[in-house]
Amino acid sequence: MSGFLSTPAQNNSTPKPTCETFGVCRIRKLRASARKLASVFGKHDAQIQKFQRPLSALLGSTALQECIPGRNDMSRLEASTADSTEHIEQDNPKIVLAGKIIGSALVLLSLANALDLYRAFGLVLINEQLLAVILGLGLATVFILQPFKQHTAKTRLPWYDIVAAILAFGACTYVAVNYVGIVATLFDKPFSSVAAATIIVVSVAECLRRTAGTMLFGFVLLFLVFGLVGHLVPGHFQGRQVAMDRLLIYLGMDSNGIIGLPIGVVVSIVVPFIFFGNLLNASGGANFFTEISAALMGKYRGGSAKIAIVASSLFGSISGSAVANVVSTGVITIPMMKRSGYPPERAAAIEAVASTGGQLMPPMMGAAAFLMAEFLQVPYTDIILAALIPAILYYVSLFIQADLYAAKEDIRSVDEMKYNALEVLSKGWLYISPFVVIIAGLFTLNLQPQTAAMYAIGLIIPIALVFGYRGVRMPWTRLVEAVGDTGVAVTQLLMVSAMAGVVIGVLNITGLGFALTQAIIELSGGNLTVILLLSGAISIVLGMGMPTVGVYLLLATLVAPSMVEAGVPPIAAHMFAFYFGILSMITPPVAAAAFAGATIAKADFVKTGFAAVVFGWPAYVVPFIFALSPEMLWQGTPLEIARIFVLSVAGVWLVSAGWIGFFGGTLSAVWRLAFILAGAGCFVPGSAIPGGHLIDSAGIATGIALVAARLVLSRTKVVNA
Repeated sequence: MSGFLSTPAQNNSTPKPTCETFGVCRIRKLRASARKLASVFGKHDAQIQKFQRPLSALLGSTALQECIPGRNDMSRLEASTADSTEHIEQDNPKIVLAGKIIGSALVLLSLANALDLYRAFGLVLINEQLLAVILGLGLATVFILQPFKQHTAKTRLPWYDIVAAILAFGACTYVAVNYVGIVATLFDKPFSSVAAATIIVVSVAECLRRTAGTMLFGFVLLFLVFGLVGHLVPGHFQGRQVAMDRLLIYLGMDSNGIIGLPIGVVVSIVVPFIFFGNLLNASGGANFFTEISAALMGKYRGGSAKIAIVASSLFGSISGSAVANVVSTGVITIPMMKRSGYPPERAAAIEAVASTGGQLMPPMMGAAAFLMAEFLQVPYTDIILAALIPAILYYVSLFIQADLYAAKEDIRSVDEMKYNALEVLSKGWLYISPFVVIIAGLFTLNLQPQTAAMYAIGLIIPIALVFGYRGVRMPWTRLVEAVGDTGVAVTQLLMVSAMAGVVIGVLNITGLGFALTQAIIELSGGNLTVILLLSGAISIVLGMGMPTVGVYLLLATLVAPSMVEAGVPPIAAHMFAFYFGILSMITPPVAAAAFAGATIAKADFVKTGFAAVVFGWPAYVVPFIFALSPEMLWQGTPLEIARIFVLSVAGVWLVSAGWIGFFGGTLSAVWRLAFILAGAGCFVPGSAIPGGHLIDSAGIATGIALVAARLVLSRTKVVNA
């Protein structure tokens, strides 16, 4: 049969995983992969490191921790290997401590803002004042922690980084203290304001380069240059002439620039949720979710791939980085899939696609959900509901494909990770309660997202300190460390959101935003399908190599407006651009998540990239469905929403069966083509085109007939290959 919960194993014992079980003793084989990942993805260290502790605790072995890439991890790996002669430098612990202290101040100010403590103590602050102070702390943290040369250890603190940190924090503090006076004299352009704004803009650009890489740095420089010389550009893209001092003040101090909407959302909402995620990992919650994934999925055929899909979706929904998710969970899941019988390229592709999907999974969506709500000026709960059906469909499609492939290749259950679901649940059910609090707070009590996050934080702390998981409680020192870790982790988000402020500011002050929208519409000839194809291609190109928040902020300002202008509902346009931007993580030539998985699997990068595209094919189709038929985004009657969901699931199942070539037995070419055509018919948005309901009805009817025929043939054992 083809159900994805087929072929259960009978053994329900729950032995503790051993070092040999996961192959983590093969340090020499993983060392080269770890070194390569550390060098290529060094900028993701903060996200990667926050998963080391829970993964190591899960296995009860330090060997796994030593296999997870990162600058500090690599040094531990070399130290643990007696025959190693290489020396890899570590960050200076004193420098790291200094950075974490500054980062802790950033986090505490953000949490105080979420709790509205300033008002409780009679302190009245303009929002831009708070944002300026937190931005200053973020800039100082980056200058202290991040080396001038990327992917190297910071063994000492150069004088120029000290000066830069002081200047950046000083300029931001000046803006915060004198903001009311600055706004009053903004058009006079006093020297002090111009100087402070110049320091802020230059510091943001440099810190962006250090945390997010040269691609985004080059992108922000391009917009800065356009802001100065855009009036000289011929044709439709010609902008208004803007003086340098006016441009700098507008970008550095105006609420439409750096200290505007993007950084405001990160400070007020994203930071509390990231702190919650760090606490969840530090307290053993990550162990619980990984074990419950293994308990639920490991006993079925293709269990290793299904464990990878569930675990990566859970980790990815709070990590905010597809690459960090791959190198964190993939160190376990990819070798496990290879041992089960999956080829290296397919194992790496499954992990990459599953990890990338975590960025599309509510409630956080890699922090983009909060930004989307602010951009669209709609309740955060509307964004969660809109994202829910596409996310479910995404992971249902992954399960279907993993199961069909396992059935075709006779890949059995996982013998090395066997847990009893009830036993795991009895040990860690408390870790579900913070998520219940968040959902109830948002949907029942209508709380603000940051308030719901603070309630969840208030609940997870006593759970971690008093109960823990499997008797292992989180010490107070780890709580303090989580604050510092969060401060370091959010610096990249702050820099990317500040970059988005620069882009938005230049678009506004030069008029380039309107020109870009008109250019896309004219290039497409006003044809909606062409506009969607162009927008999808542009989103993939612009999203390559960018973090999740940066992807959304960039595409929301550059791509989404053209789709809205063409008649696509705003929420569908923003979700469409976001989906394709995230898909750049698995789309060659960059395909950063696929490359990370290929490195761990020792697989060919090009083959892995294309395998990821093939495995993740539904994600390229679903955005077109909800752009043309918004019922998938919860925009319609319950009957319409249910209908399009059922049709989409049926379409994914039928096309996947035809593509893989298995349903109740191996399919011949004719059967495969029939399944694919029937599935494609189910995908046609019935309300979007004339005769659409007839096509999707024919597709589902044909699909039912094909499934029934295959079941009959499989039972009579006369299936032809």
